[in-house]
Amino acid sequence: MMDNEKSSIWIDARIATVWRAVTEEAQLSQWYAPNSTWEIPKLEPGEEIVFTLLPNEQNQLAEKLPMVLTIKHVTPNREFSFYLGIEESLISILLEEKQNGTKVTFNTSGYEDSLANLKALVESNIL
Repeated sequence: MMDNEKSSIWIDARIATVWRAVTEEAQLSQWYAPNSTWEIPKLEPGEEIVFTLLPNEQNQLAEKLPMVLTIKHVTPNREFSFYLGIEESLISILLEEKQNGTKVTFNTSGYEDSLANLKALVESNIL
């Protein structure tokens, strides 16, 4: 079995800052499928998230599509993962400190645009 390609990017920010950007509803909605909404009542394994994907050029949706995701892992400053329906659909966001910044990696490819958005969002918000 071939190793799936991953998407990753380096961000010039502290890991705690990046962690907030990948786990807080308001920040997630700005970079992950922008304008789509997130409802994360509790950031704990086994809890449910409602992610509502809004129509955009990439997805050709006719109307908004709410999805219920289940949180699998929450390891602060390290890993946030969730899946839709079955665990085989797991999306994992991994963080690691690197070169005075933070490397963010998705476990699958196809997230390059979202990661570029994340980098722009976090680096423009540095206090």
